[in-house]
Amino acid sequence: MHFWTYLLRCSDGSYYAGHTDQIDARLAQHNAGLVPGYTAKRRPVTLVWCDVFPTSDDAFVFERRIRGWTRAKKQALIAGDWERISNLARNRQGEVG
Repeated sequence: MHFWTYLLRCSDGSYYAGHTDQIDARLAQHNAGLVPGYTAKRRPVTLVWCDVFPTSDDAFVFERRIRGWTRAKKQALIAGDWERISNLARNRQGEVG
């Protein structure tokens, strides 16, 4: 079984991080408003990044990690720019909203 950590772009331009074992079904649930909370009032949402993990715990740990990231760092993740992520982590002053 695979477990996914994902990042959604909401209709207001904000980002939402989550994890699941069924990425397609979870995206459909978010867009149908079946996931209460943050995304329910910010639909539609678009999947902008996801990655697979071997365990639910691993996926959850990475979800919690990226939830704490700045917008700039999340955008670097979406772009696959690991060098920028690393630079932003080293220089927190470079993390702009």
